[in-house]
Amino acid sequence: MRMSKAAALVLIVGASSIASVSLATAAPDCPLSLTLADWGENSTGYFTVVPGESCQFAIKLTGTVSSSDISQKPGHGKLKKVNASTYQYTAKAKYKGSDAFAITATGKGQKASGTSVVTMQVTIK
Repeated sequence: MRMSKAAALVLIVGASSIASVSLATAAPDCPLSLTLADWGENSTGYFTVVPGESCQFAIKLTGTVSSSDISQKPGHGKLKKVNASTYQYTAKAKYKGSDAFAITATGKGQKASGTSVVTMQVTIK
């Protein structure tokens, strides 16, 4: 069975638009300054981001994150849960200054298990 030139062109155009969707890249990792405690202990971290830009960060407590939620939303940006251990922060466009948010995570490690609050202090400049 022969395909017309128009049908072949539709297939090529359709394939290239599907490929461009699948090649979307994730936001880069946030440049964190963070010392994480063990499960059941709270931690505070810091990072800097440019207005309007996004970055991702992972909750890297030893062991496994079983669940997490945003417990304090940022005031000058958006926070999106990617999965139980990864979040993406997007700074508000044209805003420069400070922001903060908190994530409550539950998990289990070799030495401890429990719920921890990870508070992030963000500098947008």
